[in-house]
Amino acid sequence: MINRRVLLGASAAMLAAGALTRRPLAAQLNDDGLHVQPWFMDTFLDLRDDLNEAGAAGKNFAVFFEQRGCPYCREMHEVNLVRPEIADYIGENFAAVQLNLWGSRAVTDFDGEEMEERQLARKWGVNFTPTISFFAMGEPEQKPGRDLEVARMPGYFKPFHFLSMFEFVREGRYKDTDFQRFLQDKVQKLEAEGVKVDIWN
Repeated sequence: MINRRVLLGASAAMLAAGALTRRPLAAQLNDDGLHVQPWFMDTFLDLRDDLNEAGAAGKNFAVFFEQRGCPYCREMHEVNLVRPEIADYIGENFAAVQLNLWGSRAVTDFDGEEMEERQLARKWGVNFTPTISFFAMGEPEQKPGRDLEVARMPGYFKPFHFLSMFEFVREGRYKDTDFQRFLQDKVQKLEAEGVKVDIWN
């Protein structure tokens, strides 16, 4: 005969097993098949206006290039961006626009030239996804975005590196060092504070 204690124990074990095997919730997809985030800006895609809006809110500006069926884009959304410490940091400190590497929506570059998303990607030398271009706050110069970038994330970064890149830009460290040195200094500082650092997860 199964008593209440055995039944409760079995239920707890089943719940624990489910928690271990449950996959992360799939990120929402838009009509183009791109994964989306609630903090992506919904704009007319005039990047000059978008950067000014970000600056008025005290935020840096980032442009995410993604494409349908991109496994590393999915990884970025379903692994990195489900972590509260990452999503919250970006939402609080960055305004971001998402563009489709093969998209046809009209986008206006910082130099005033209007073109389709896929043409802008070629103009900026974006060849794969995800690619994230970062821009400083302030009135943009009349130059192509590629010439105004302060940093670029060329592909998928694991969570530690991913968050660190956003910190690197937000703290303005691109002005005095490169990302590799910034990363090394961050790891050394955390280890000196007794924090175990897992840079690959």
